[in-house]
Amino acid sequence: MAFDLKEQFDNVAVADLDIVNPYFRTKDSYDDFKKKNIRLICSEYANSNVDIPALPQDMYAITDDKSMKVILDIGGDDRGALALGRIAPQINEENDFQMLMVINKFRPLTPDADSTIEVMREIEAAGGIKFTGLVNNSNLGEETTAEDVLNSVKYADSVAKKSGLPVVMTSVKEELFDELNGKIPNLFPMKLQEKPVV
Repeated sequence: MAFDLKEQFDNVAVADLDIVNPYFRTKDSYDDFKKKNIRLICSEYANSNVDIPALPQDMYAITDDKSMKVILDIGGDDRGALALGRIAPQINEENDFQMLMVINKFRPLTPDADSTIEVMREIEAAGGIKFTGLVNNSNLGEETTAEDVLNSVKYADSVAKKSGLPVVMTSVKEELFDELNGKIPNLFPMKLQEKPVV
């Protein structure tokens, strides 16, 4: 998404506010962002052996620099959303944002619409911002099949109906895009992050 934004705007950043044991670390993609001249805002402790919740030092640039278009990763629960709460008043005041709930029917806490909406409301309360749309990212990691993604559409539609929010897109790894293109509306091909070899 950041790469797509960069084609439209000069000043683009990705901010990783997911301070609670994140699985996806934006810092792993630092070189990719740097090549595209996309600013990365993340904790100085990301990708280190220090496992403590820490906010990025330059976090307030997210709201201070009005020319910057920013994608925020706030994590998938209310604890991760607490960091968002620090800048939520400025974001709400500016009122120029999308707050997308990334949903996954295969996650233990969100296997159905009711439990997903419960998590959604907890994140909204902790972060201080209401969601405006949904991203169906139902997956089983590398084991995800086209059938898994197709079977998740009913779940996403159910979450949309009960929450009153639109499904903005269904994301799928690039390898499955051609097989699913035309079968699911607003399909978004994702290039999965390459994990560094340890």
